[in-house]
Amino acid sequence: MYESSQPPPRPDRRRRGPGRLVLVIGAVVALLLGVGLAGVAATRLLGDDPAQSQWQAEPAGDGGTPGSESPSAAPTTAQVISLSATGDIVMGNAPARLPANGGKGFFDSVKPALAADLVMGNLEEPITDDTGTSKCGAGSTQCHQFRVPPSYAAHLKEAGFGLLNQANNHGYDYGAAGYRNTQKHLEEQGLANTGAPNQITVVDVKGVKVAVVGFSSYPWNNSLVDIPAAAEVIKKATTQADLVVVQVHMGGEGTDKIHVKPGTEMFLGENRGDPVKFSHAMIDAGADLIVGHGPHVLRGMEFYQGRLIAYSLGNFAGGAGALNNSGRLGWGGVLKVSLAADGSWSGGEFVSTYMNSAGKPTLDTQKRGLKAVQELSGDDFDNSAAKLDAAGKISQPV
Repeated sequence: MYESSQPPPRPDRRRRGPGRLVLVIGAVVALLLGVGLAGVAATRLLGDDPAQSQWQAEPAGDGGTPGSESPSAAPTTAQVISLSATGDIVMGNAPARLPANGGKGFFDSVKPALAADLVMGNLEEPITDDTGTSKCGAGSTQCHQFRVPPSYAAHLKEAGFGLLNQANNHGYDYGAAGYRNTQKHLEEQGLANTGAPNQITVVDVKGVKVAVVGFSSYPWNNSLVDIPAAAEVIKKATTQADLVVVQVHMGGEGTDKIHVKPGTEMFLGENRGDPVKFSHAMIDAGADLIVGHGPHVLRGMEFYQGRLIAYSLGNFAGGAGALNNSGRLGWGGVLKVSLAADGSWSGGEFVSTYMNSAGKPTLDTQKRGLKAVQELSGDDFDNSAAKLDAAGKISQPV
């Protein structure tokens, strides 16, 4: 159980939104380019700062051209959209450890569970050819680096993903070029990305603007260690969107890191942030949902000021043995959340998954992940713990 001093008032949500002009531009460009985004049409609009990404999207019409509908009016607070999110995604490790059939059908088992108005995942590897620059030196035995060929971006689109987070310790496994290549190959598939310093990615989902910001403890991402600076990024995001989602790679790693405790977490000499302090501060700054990953195991969930914090969604995919799938390391899940346009909670669900012998994400009929999250939430958060029933339905504490 954690106690905190009286939090500051949340930002006034009524001041959000950049207006209808950019919506009109987004709809026109999406119509011309025909770029898809997991059930919605989208296009990236870049301003003077390339780190500021705006992905304008609208639901595909029944039998019409995706994105051809007229821009909707400003959403009402009663309008509800659905979001889904996963933990770590590693589809394989080129050149030698890649799934069969070029990765075709990699996500087939979990595709129905992922379905939402916006599907997000933590991409724990670059999508790139070999850049000639790699994190691990020759002969290294304690260093892990991953990548998959450019064609694998299409597998993410086929699964229904709309946005991938690059804020994690593997984003720069193949240097700056590998990071940029990943962005390029995602965008070629109509997939948004987030995580670069000061990058606020805005996706228009059914008329609701959703800002997604990625954080980690590494210099190629927004910093979770510098909490005041992180809060300023979130405050800026609140002026650009109706809803703000934080993707954050935080905490130590391993089967002994299942519990969330107050204070800074260290791993291999690295400061991996203070998950509780960071998450609460981001919500105080205006965030509506915190999606955590990094420990490679599931952690508990809590509500703070009516906003859900999922401290770690564990491992989702580790193709061809790229990630250890033994015991708790093999358990993951899909977090499904419905939020009103003002950020208020409208329901949620946790769907258990596991990595099979080939490292593919698979629905878990034993619901081992759900049982773990139920237990850990109660153990770690007491009165603020999220309530999960036997079916995985998530509700706020009384």
